[in-house]
Amino acid sequence: MPVEASPNEKSPRMLALIAGMGSLPVAVAEEARRMGYYVVGIALQPPADESLKPVADEFHKVRIGSFGGLLSLLKKLSVREAVMAGKIPKKLLYESKKNLIPDLQAMKLLFSLKNRADDTIMLAVVKELEKKGIKILETTTFTKNLLVPEGILTRKKPTKDDMEDIEFGWEIAKKIGGLDIGQTVVVKDRAVMAVEAIEGTDEAIKRGGELARKDAVIVKVSKPRQDMRFDVPAVGIETLRSMKKSGAKVLALEASKCIIVEKDTFLDEADKAGIVVVGVSPAK
Repeated sequence: MPVEASPNEKSPRMLALIAGMGSLPVAVAEEARRMGYYVVGIALQPPADESLKPVADEFHKVRIGSFGGLLSLLKKLSVREAVMAGKIPKKLLYESKKNLIPDLQAMKLLFSLKNRADDTIMLAVVKELEKKGIKILETTTFTKNLLVPEGILTRKKPTKDDMEDIEFGWEIAKKIGGLDIGQTVVVKDRAVMAVEAIEGTDEAIKRGGELARKDAVIVKVSKPRQDMRFDVPAVGIETLRSMKKSGAKVLALEASKCIIVEKDTFLDEADKAGIVVVGVSPAK
């Protein structure tokens, strides 16, 4: 259970962890507490669940469309530092109005945007938080041990054809990242099977894998001008499940820029499934 203590009793530094879905927020909370922070977990619901509750010093829930509610909570807690972790699927904007009923602050934010690309939305959110005196820290401050190293990370090695697909997919992935479309491509035999868009990485893998039939290569990279405060590329056990379901055989991740959540378990499961995982750096 969370430790019941005030930040002054626990630590001189309070950190608000604004959490979306997935297990990344838990990993960030655990590392932040090891670093001496008093962690206030704030789950944006939906899509966040309550998995953060047992590992945070305090736990709060805020409705996803209540930006004013989030700002009020941060003000009440006198937060000066925050970090964002976990995916907020942008499809929530479109699939169900009951999931996202924006309050006045959220409406003002949305109407101020020139478009609804990921970076446009998140940069606007960060700007508003910074206006309130809240510094948004880079997610990687708390995930250095989860960053992908360069090289082959599994027992099984990529073939020459796999490496050619990775090289081909890398260029495409960087281009779609530069356009703020997505960060992942699915390729086979130097042909694009799927490009990640609003649906997210795992759904793109399923879609591309179905078209490829089997043996697809997945390439995931950071954006050319990646802001490490939000939307840092990450994979987890669900990514492996999507690969296994679609028969994909290789996962190439940008070294030092992508996060593997629950890294040891992830690589062990990849070995069991015969999936290649490799950390790739840009060509010199």
